[in-house]
Amino acid sequence: MSDTIASMSLPVRPTHLLVNLGQLRRNLEAIRAKVQPARVMVMLKANAYGHGVDGVAPYIEPFLDHIGVATVEEGIHLRQIGIRKPILVAGGCLPWQIPAFLEFDLTLTASSPEILQAADQAAGAAGKSLKAHLKIDTGMERTGVRWYETAPFLEHSLACQHLEIEGIYTHFANSETLETDEMPRQSSFSYPTEQMQRFRDVLDFYPRRGLPPPPLRHAANSGAILNLPESYLDMVRPGLMFYGVYSHGALRSVPVATAMTWKSQVVYSKIVRAENPVSYGSLWSPGSDSRVITIPCGYGDGYFRRMTNRASVIVNGRKYPQVGRICMDQFMADLGQDDANLGDEVILMGRSQGSEEISPEDLAEWAGTSPYEVLTNVSARVPRVFVEE
Repeated sequence: MSDTIASMSLPVRPTHLLVNLGQLRRNLEAIRAKVQPARVMVMLKANAYGHGVDGVAPYIEPFLDHIGVATVEEGIHLRQIGIRKPILVAGGCLPWQIPAFLEFDLTLTASSPEILQAADQAAGAAGKSLKAHLKIDTGMERTGVRWYETAPFLEHSLACQHLEIEGIYTHFANSETLETDEMPRQSSFSYPTEQMQRFRDVLDFYPRRGLPPPPLRHAANSGAILNLPESYLDMVRPGLMFYGVYSHGALRSVPVATAMTWKSQVVYSKIVRAENPVSYGSLWSPGSDSRVITIPCGYGDGYFRRMTNRASVIVNGRKYPQVGRICMDQFMADLGQDDANLGDEVILMGRSQGSEEISPEDLAEWAGTSPYEVLTNVSARVPRVFVEE
């Protein structure tokens, strides 16, 4: 596959994301090998975790079983670009949004009795059947019926005339936590094994009534895929690890690698005299004459302002510190006595042709956040360039 963004053969600006679709497929294959025979639902929400859903979804669709998104609008967009695989909208919805599920063949998350009833009524009025997955809250306290209040909810689901209850699922609050016998137990902490047991107790509803369970029972997100094999059940939901990033603290029990390289180029190179301050607020100045380069990327592109004087970049295969306050559209780096020319490659995140690397975890540490936010905050004005390698 050639480098493309829309119909253009080159990125429209020096700063762009290079997304290796082949690596995403290899990540998916590694996940599938780990969890088989469970199905795999890849989470493509938040613009495919910042990678560019318009390029990722059509490429990866033939290799996965189900797709997960967060909002109705994300599901509609996938249908509009030709995606046909089942799409679960995992986020909460309001009753007035339910007709869109019917129109675009999206699978509903029924997270309350009210939504369950509204969905059944809307499907009946449309003369259609609507697929739904029941959401059980086992300790996240976000959405879903609490595990100790599920019996009436599950009874209600059996009575629905126009819903196909295709699945039932829960979500872990701390799946990256490695539990040990020595770990002190805290009553205010939702342990993955505890949540898993609660979910099993909920699922006992079906055999107690002599019923088969819904065909898709799922609980495992990225952290649970790595740490908790008993959570695989019928399907898993990789998000972060599909994009090659490990949850903090989780076992690296599946061989995945990052598929995104954030690149730019030097647009200005100059010698800054000793003690001359650089950028807004005059937060940094060189101790001696030093070469400072300007890179056309800033917090308007998702390169966090709070990384000021903490981040590093790779220029011509070597790592250098970012200096001075990060601006909306550009920032500076100090090369010391080294040289750089207009147009030289700069890597903001990813691996150089040598051994140097800047990972999403590095940017997260410099910004005081998580790799999730790093990936999903690369703004829409940064072109995504898709390659298959």
